[in-house]
Amino acid sequence: MNAPADMKFCQSCAMPLSDDVLGTEKDGSKSQEYCQYCYKDGAFVADCTMEQMIEICVPFTVEAHPEMSAEQVRADMQQYFPQLKRWKQA
Repeated sequence: MNAPADMKFCQSCAMPLSDDVLGTEKDGSKSQEYCQYCYKDGAFVADCTMEQMIEICVPFTVEAHPEMSAEQVRADMQQYFPQLKRWKQA
């Protein structure tokens, strides 16, 4: 799952961010940090733990990357997700 260095990712689910999938802030402006599936109207769509988010994301990532097993995707996410803004420990 290599990506260009300047590519942005949702800081909740790690989905690659493009203008067509950006979430929205309370004022209706586009969020530059979160996707529409995680963030809408300035709030997170789902109240879940990082582990629950990983389990939600595994099937979508396996579908997008069929060369990877669910176990491999899950292990990668368990390493990467703690670095995302939503899950980073203060």
